[in-house]
Amino acid sequence: MRVLHVITGLGVGGAEQQLRLLLRHLPARCDVVTLTNPGPVAAGLAADGVRVTHLGMGGNRDLGALPRLTRLVRAGGYDIVHTHLYRACLYGRIAARLAGVRAVVATEHSIGDTLLEGRPLTAGVRALYLAGERLGRATVAVSPAVAERLRRWGVPASRVHVVPNGIDASRFAFDEVRRKEARAFHGLPEDAYVVGGVGRLTAGKRFDVLVRALARLPGDVRLLLVGGGPQQEPLRRLARELGVADRLVPAGERPYLPDPGDDAPSVADLLCAMDVLVSPSPEEAFGLAVVEALAAGLPVLYASCPALEDLPPDAAPGARRVTGGAEACAREVLRLRAAGPGGRTAPEAVRRYDIACSARQLMDVYTAAVSGSILEVSSS
Repeated sequence: MRVLHVITGLGVGGAEQQLRLLLRHLPARCDVVTLTNPGPVAAGLAADGVRVTHLGMGGNRDLGALPRLTRLVRAGGYDIVHTHLYRACLYGRIAARLAGVRAVVATEHSIGDTLLEGRPLTAGVRALYLAGERLGRATVAVSPAVAERLRRWGVPASRVHVVPNGIDASRFAFDEVRRKEARAFHGLPEDAYVVGGVGRLTAGKRFDVLVRALARLPGDVRLLLVGGGPQQEPLRRLARELGVADRLVPAGERPYLPDPGDDAPSVADLLCAMDVLVSPSPEEAFGLAVVEALAAGLPVLYASCPALEDLPPDAAPGARRVTGGAEACAREVLRLRAAGPGGRTAPEAVRRYDIACSARQLMDVYTAAVSGSILEVSSS
């Protein structure tokens, strides 16, 4: 089976890195097209032996990209076109239809109740999404919470399939050597208590809550932020205003796993360096950073995490939902610190989200889409 994955960009983000990991486990011949930004994940895919094409799209209204993408789909002789993220889903579905490929699958990685990929979810955005969705055969939701949101929008339940995000848990297992090396790289004292945050630095992720909480915590507490985005400088400015700039450690965008020739710590290394991970985002589609932190044996504080909310409470005893702002966050961090370090072992929840299992589930969706057993709205 030949599959073309179409994604909006290949910078360091959850959907992008999930795609790279997934392709390592899919038993299919896969190529990738990125509409924009062939960033670090594109280089990683190429290192894995995946053919990556940059379409060079100039913006959301660069309609000239559509015929280029259509020609590429047609020339590749693909059985499946699989789209990821909003812009790629819209252009990819249209291009696939124009190229004669009817087996089109889309994965919804970042749909919240009020935000889509960190931006306000307006009525116009939703209407355009639904118009494009009719051109595909299946829509994959990364959690039951996302599936329910799609059904509420009006996507037929028969077209929605839950295939959760997955991780390679062994890559995130705690290692004392990696902890010391990652701390040394970023100048973190060995005896510091390190609060971590991982994700795209956008307003919707609410990492400002962590900076404000840092100002309420003792002077030996550090905040290690892993990610890049438009809020990077505002967060630094806030730290200066609150007098904690020397305790904020921005690691920038990092790959989940180390790439050859890259000496800086990966996300997996940086999770080893932390003592607790806090995810303050109120709207998550899955909560990948939380699951990865649990795989590293970390206690976790989260505002929203469908990956855990869909499981029994005892599946992740080290995870705790926290509502409220900086004061509540600081209070819970102090509670965890007083309790002392745990054994850094992964809980049962992590085993529920194995990437090999996710790949097998996705192949079932592919098979049904190619065979036509997933009916299109227009033919039902």
